[in-house]
Amino acid sequence: MTREDQRAVAPPAPPALAAADAPPVVADAPPSPAPAAEAATPAHGASPVRRRPALVITVLALLLVAACAASLALGRYAISLESLLALDETTTNVLFFMRLPRIAAAALIGAALAGAGCAYQGIFRNPMVSPDLLGASAGAGFGAAAGILFSLGSAGVELCAFVMGLLAVGISYFLSVSIGRSMRGVLVLVLSGMVIGNLFQAFTSAVKFVADPNSQLPEITFWLMGGLSAVRDSDLAWLLAALLLGGVGLFVLRWRINVMANGEEEARALGVEVKRVRLAVVACATLLTSASVAVAGMVGWVGLIVPHLARFLVGADQRVLLPASMLLGSTFLLVVDGLCRSVYTTEIPLSILTSIIGAPLFIYLIARSRKGGQ
Repeated sequence: MTREDQRAVAPPAPPALAAADAPPVVADAPPSPAPAAEAATPAHGASPVRRRPALVITVLALLLVAACAASLALGRYAISLESLLALDETTTNVLFFMRLPRIAAAALIGAALAGAGCAYQGIFRNPMVSPDLLGASAGAGFGAAAGILFSLGSAGVELCAFVMGLLAVGISYFLSVSIGRSMRGVLVLVLSGMVIGNLFQAFTSAVKFVADPNSQLPEITFWLMGGLSAVRDSDLAWLLAALLLGGVGLFVLRWRINVMANGEEEARALGVEVKRVRLAVVACATLLTSASVAVAGMVGWVGLIVPHLARFLVGADQRVLLPASMLLGSTFLLVVDGLCRSVYTTEIPLSILTSIIGAPLFIYLIARSRKGGQ
């Protein structure tokens, strides 16, 4: 059979596949991006990215309510459901004059310290920053020690602690402004805060050295370890006013803190006045920290580890991170205060348990973040 006859007998070749019918290419090329319709937010309901932070905030609020309810029953005088419903004279005195003010103070102080730490970590772009970075806690500690030394009473001690906390941060800030014109502003501010903080700690040591070792020195030492056993109703108004002023200020500045977290140059390019925003955030955080330390004494680790926990839950967006940190801080301090009242026959100072719980937890968070980065 000739070659022409073979062509005539052979079946016709199949038509070429259209582009839509072609099989997918199995190659090493990167996958094509998702269609815009799939990436867009659905018309009904929030997207999964926004639904998760809202769910976390709701869960944290419920946990706070549960912690408050559990704290009512914890303590040397246990309050059962039957006694709570009966409300005899003893239960009424314990509940309304001791237990409820303490629970409210723990919730407010935890929210204040966690919010201040969250704001500081945002504007300084450093997750290792805590609310006492610029010397607020050291100044407040010196003010309280001086108030105890001169026998000013509980109200005078709190006022001295609050004023000296504000003064210490003010000195740190204006010292950084005066000597740091040719250097990086954030670095000079942090170094100034370290210097002023150590200076006020030396002043506190000097006060302890000259204090009466039988009465004043134990009181100063116990105050510096932190506690809520001496909380009064008047302290709640003090704390609530500070939380409203400082907390509302931080809420207003949340989006600016987000912008400053990308760097000062980017923030200026987007129209943010970096120096004014930093001063406003420092003022609000200092107000929260000084008021908290004036009432509860030196309470460490709350403003450092709680924002880390909240960041793990909701991300780094300050619009969600700040309220999550404050809710989580309230719950954390309520739990720690409940343990302080229940673990031992006598009440344990707050800073002891916050350090015992906070240090291992902080190490775990650092190890987890490092593992995730690798």
